[in-house]
Amino acid sequence: MHEPSILFDPMRNFLRRIGRSFRTDLAMDLGTANTLVYVKGKGIVLNEPSVVAIDTRTKQIVALGRHADRLLGRAPRHIDVLRPLKDGVIADFDAAKAMIRGLLSMAFTLHFWTNPRIVIGIPSGITPVEKRAVTDAAYEAGARRILLVEEPMAAAIGAGLDVDLPIGNMIVDVGGGTTEVAVISLCSTAYSESIRTAGDEMDEAIVRYLQRTMHLEISPRLAADVKIRIGCADIPDKEKVMHVTGKELGKGAVRTAELTSSQICEALEEPVDEILDTIRRAMEDTPPSLLGDVRERGLILTGGGALLTGLDELITKMTGIEAKMADDPLASVVRGCGAAVEDLHRWKRILVS
Repeated sequence: MHEPSILFDPMRNFLRRIGRSFRTDLAMDLGTANTLVYVKGKGIVLNEPSVVAIDTRTKQIVALGRHADRLLGRAPRHIDVLRPLKDGVIADFDAAKAMIRGLLSMAFTLHFWTNPRIVIGIPSGITPVEKRAVTDAAYEAGARRILLVEEPMAAAIGAGLDVDLPIGNMIVDVGGGTTEVAVISLCSTAYSESIRTAGDEMDEAIVRYLQRTMHLEISPRLAADVKIRIGCADIPDKEKVMHVTGKELGKGAVRTAELTSSQICEALEEPVDEILDTIRRAMEDTPPSLLGDVRERGLILTGGGALLTGLDELITKMTGIEAKMADDPLASVVRGCGAAVEDLHRWKRILVS
């Protein structure tokens, strides 16, 4: 029987140290519309649309992020352009796994990163099956360990709220697939509700409105552009106009129509009302002492959908609580997850089992 080499243990320890030097901790906001990646010690290093293009013949990725987003509605038949997440959760597991792996590779200038530890934001209303899909996709994409944080908590931390104090903080996170409303105190959630009405549903509402009132069909991507440029939550003081080109229903002919901000406000009435109703329910079910804090401090809006013109003013008018926009609403969730990455000991209480 051979004696073990005296070099074995030192060499093994050396290889472990080398492996650790190539590892890093990172945070990910795996959003329906966009995916953001935060690297410990560096900050946000990636912000790309959650889109992947796959060649159906070779099963290989041909484009990711912005490059894939440009192919939506324009790709040849053998290329599937997919948005793997719907309503804030994974709808296509294989596409999500491929997208996560590809985006992680894009996030690192050095491509020999190994087995990162990742903190991921998830909707508060996610089911155990949906939660398992997120973790499984990230593990299969190469993660060493997955830690989960509910998006309202992450958004509140990322927006700079004092969530670890005995003070009521209300956060309204309007993302692409979900709207999260929560009241937080002492790093715990006193009330939360997640609805699957958010930015994507606003886009679809605009598509349906034009089909119903103008017999005009446009793509969801064009509808999103309309929402950004002339969309508003309440009757505007100053009318904006935009021309869009689409397909005339029943004829197939191409037609250009003029849209006004008042028309888009009408189109968005239903999804906006659903968001307002969710905020009202939160006010009704929040303990009086915490609600008093919220009335005094105001509520914070985060997420891309919160940028809809006039939404903050409408919430203030309808609820009596001042609605304030976070400094960086699009990145609040990933910044909150990034805070957990930077100091896991401090924020271990917010991690979801």
